[in-house]
Amino acid sequence: MFNKRRSLGFSAIALFAGVATTAICLASPGAPVGIDGTAIADTPPDPIPLLLAGRTWLNGRPTPETLRGKVVLVNFWTYSCINSLRPLPYLRAWQAKYRDRLVVIGVHTPEFGFEKDPAKVRRALTDLGIDYPVVLDSDYALWRQFGNQGWPGFYVIDPQGRVRGYRVGEGDYAAIQRLLDAPPGDIPTVDGQGIEKAPDWVDLASPETYVGFDKAIHFRSPGGLRQRRSFAYSPAPDLPLNHWDLSGRWTVGGEFATPDERSARIRIRFHARDLHLVLGTPQDGRAARFRVLIDGKAPGANHRTDVDPDGWGEVRQDRLYQLVRQTGAIADRTVTIEFEQPGARVYVFTFG
Repeated sequence: MFNKRRSLGFSAIALFAGVATTAICLASPGAPVGIDGTAIADTPPDPIPLLLAGRTWLNGRPTPETLRGKVVLVNFWTYSCINSLRPLPYLRAWQAKYRDRLVVIGVHTPEFGFEKDPAKVRRALTDLGIDYPVVLDSDYALWRQFGNQGWPGFYVIDPQGRVRGYRVGEGDYAAIQRLLDAPPGDIPTVDGQGIEKAPDWVDLASPETYVGFDKAIHFRSPGGLRQRRSFAYSPAPDLPLNHWDLSGRWTVGGEFATPDERSARIRIRFHARDLHLVLGTPQDGRAARFRVLIDGKAPGANHRTDVDPDGWGEVRQDRLYQLVRQTGAIADRTVTIEFEQPGARVYVFTFG
């Protein structure tokens, strides 16, 4: 049964789902509603005090007075995650258009160790144009209190301070729409560019692929991964779709792998429009130069933000790097990344 009350909070989630709406309906008071229409398990009954108790805030700390009478959209995210980056145009647009009625709060819960550094998160906020408040959740306290299950997570809190809806992750927007009565209305125009461009779901046939041994799958070099010791790897004689290998000397840790010599390479066979790679600088902080090849050739028009048409790029920050965007028909491709010096950290391939 639905209660005919208007709520900008659900309007915000409907916008993320690609629905043109400002007038929508909340479920009747009671348990909050998830994307499958069922109650959310273990969601805090009084979430605002939990949020405001966060110790470290960037872009200012909200107060009960600034939140009073407003809808709060809580976004669990982490700055190197492509799934967290692609919704940002929507969050920025909603915050700007509905500033008098809506407060967006980011909860930055890190996936990798480098994302726990407040200075790196602060730089990411500047680079990404995020001006709404962000609380650092490096110990996963808020993540656990909200019962969050992935990046990105979105929780709508109504003006009475109750969680009234949520979604976790990209896609499956029809499931959100089933919770809403969403007539056409005035919404911001959102057109993500560069790394924030919406994924090509139709041609996306490659999953995120971790390089650290804690989560590594589909590794193809002969003999498998050697944990936490330098080893000279050989390339696989064949590389099926969504498999990867190493060549040259590497050290593979739990979160990341590090090339131990010049010209060490990592390859992956993928099928997607976009290919990204999370990279970190060497321990001494210097830049690490690398080159990207697609099927053994320079990327040319298929290069993207962080490499030039000849495939050259540099690791200067710990973040996600966009390496490839196929401009023609999407096909299976083999991408090789060769490092000009040792020391960079290689975390995870993601696609779009």
